Amino acid sequence: MKIAVVGAGPAGLYLSILIKKRHPDWTINIVEQNAPDATFGFGVVLADSGLSRLKAADEATHRTLVSRMTFTTHQVITQRETPIAIKRPNAGGGAIARIELLSVLQQAATNAGVNIRYGVRLDHPDQLQHLEEADVVVGSDGINSVVRTANEAGFGTTRSFLSNHFAWFGVGKAFPTAALVFREYQGGAFVAHYYPYSATSSTFVAECDHATWERLGMEQLNAQARQRLFEAVFAKELDGHPLISNNSAWRQFPVIRNRRSVHGNTVLLGDAETSAHFSIGSGTRIAMDDAMALADALTEGGDNPGVTAAQRLQRFMDVRGPEKNKLISASQKSYLWYENIAQWMQQYTPLEFIYAFMTRTGRVSDERLATSYPELFTQIQHARKARAATGQPA
Repeated sequence: MKIAVVGAGPAGLYLSILIKKRHPDWTINIVEQNAPDATFGFGVVLADSGLSRLKAADEATHRTLVSRMTFTTHQVITQRETPIAIKRPNAGGGAIARIELLSVLQQAATNAGVNIRYGVRLDHPDQLQHLEEADVVVGSDGINSVVRTANEAGFGTTRSFLSNHFAWFGVGKAFPTAALVFREYQGGAFVAHYYPYSATSSTFVAECDHATWERLGMEQLNAQARQRLFEAVFAKELDGHPLISNNSAWRQFPVIRNRRSVHGNTVLLGDAETSAHFSIGSGTRIAMDDAMALADALTEGGDNPGVTAAQRLQRFMDVRGPEKNKLISASQKSYLWYENIAQWMQQYTPLEFIYAFMTRTGRVSDERLATSYPELFTQIQHARKARAATGQPA
């Protein structure tokens, strides 16, 4: 089988590694518009459940990734200046510098015999002859996917934008835990999402709602002034460290959806197919889960000529589609919750806020909360009883 991959991000690289290890004689060509050492972004999260799947799929790559990751056992959520530490039920999740993640996957792909061409910018996938000859074309080229854009009608693409504004920054210090800080400042609602990804560095996602953006005149501010504003809002947490910008553009989250992940012999992975909101964890994990499912579907049946590429791609949609839809539904509930963040910050006490946050996607019931976070659930129960004793509604 001949496979052409557009985009040498985590999904495209990991897919190629898995397939090449199972079928060394198959031809896999990857084209990537950036240089191999392009350092866009900072650290990315790989949660414990995702890591266990990576280990099952390819233990050697998993072992190398884990050796370069930074792990934390707690998350701290602060609202109304009240920090509440939440011990994670498992200690397997952590973060890694994006450039480190790519380096590990690039090396593994090259060692497996994958051909990667960097610095190849496409306006349309038909520009490369080997794509036309490929049995399967994989679009793993991100949220601005050229592969998807070439046939949005075939994929059934829709797009919209959320109202909150955000930007990704780095910080030259390693925070002791992953954390979320929800803070009112000059009448506005601000959020900081941050976590360490090395011994000296952290990712810091800055966010505010649209009402805050307008109230504080942020549209008229330049990038440096916006950065200084967030440094002032979260001065307590930054402790004198400035935010570090690296293509840290302020934007409103684009919600990309596709009715089908496959059209003809072309399949979309990761953000090219569905943009994963940062509030439910790492889009990297979801993209690599896509890659694992596609690798399974394409390699099942091996070189059996009776199993066509179309049948293999249909199998991928049948297996991955329902599971991914659950994640997308949770993602939607999560980002819609964040869209109303000012209301929740004003309405809830800290423990009520934590409960609303933990259950916002509908995937965490009281029973699951009690099992996974028994100490936190006990605190929430005490708060409920105290409120009931005053005659206030729950």
